[in-house]
Formats: sequence, C-alpha cells, structure tokens
Amino acid sequence: MKASIPVLALVGVLFLVAVTATRIKPFATDREDLNLRPDDVHVLAVEKRIYATQCTSCHRVRLEGQPEWRIRGAYGLLPAPPHDASGYTWHHPDETLIRITKFGVASIAGDPGYKSSMPIYGGQLTDDKIIAALSWINAHRPAQVGQKHDQMNAQAAKASRR
Repeated sequence: MKASIPVLALVGVLFLVAVTATRIKPFATDREDLNLRPDDVHVLAVEKRIYATQCTSCHRVRLEGQPEWRIRGAYGLLPAPPHDASGYTWHHPDETLIRITKFGVASIAGDPGYKSSMPIYGGQLTDDKIIAALSWINAHRPAQVGQKHDQMNAQAAKASRR
C-alpha cells in the first residue's frame, strides 16, 4: 500500500524537526567561554535528554541527589550530592564543574588517587554535551542561587586574569 503525499510530507517534517532539535549549535570551549548556558536555545534542545540519560540514576530526576550524600558509604565513596539549592555543587564556578564532569573529582581534589563514584565523562560526552547537561542543572535552580553562582563565576574569571 502506498503512503499518501501528505503523510510522507508530515514524516519528513517531523524527521527534520527531530534532527534539528537534537543538535547543539557549536560553541567555543576555550578558557574565555567555559560558562554554562542555561538560557541558550541551542543548548536547551538537548540538555534535558543528556541529564536524563547520564545523570538521573545518581543525582535523581528532581536534582535531589542520593540520601545521606555527606556520609561515605561501605567502599569509602560519597554518594551523589544534590544539584538543587540544598547541595553544594552550585558553590563551584562553571569551569570547576566542567572539569569535574570531564576529568573526574581527582582533577580538582589535588590528589590523583582520589576515589569517587562520579564517572569521568571526558571519553563519553563531548564538551558541548557536558556543558548542556550542566546548563540544564543550572536552569533548574532558584533565581537566588543562580545569582550567587553568577557572582562566583565573575570572581573566578577575575581571579584567573590575575
């Protein structure tokens, strides 16, 4: 049975929308542009999907993290912290959050042997996708927390120029 032209046209349009919606417009990841982009429409197109597939198993759907996240578990590892206003991840500048996600907690802990349950995503996700997932987290924090985080980013940028 042949499909009608309107049905084929609709399928074509839906395909183009799906392809366009899953692409992130490229952006630089050099030191000058290592900021999260919670208001960027190109990033918004995929950030929720990336967070859902890569982060929710530990940090949960509502960003609440794992229970007793400040207490080391049986293997000496800390559970996943919350990314909402109750957590501490927003206390780090964007560059630090990107570095943790891409290279692991040991990259900022000053101890190459530091053990963490946080996966290292550098070989799994592109810089764009890491920034997209972190941007989604940032976009779901209360405005006050976002303002404090913006101030912290400004201070970190100022310190790095010295």
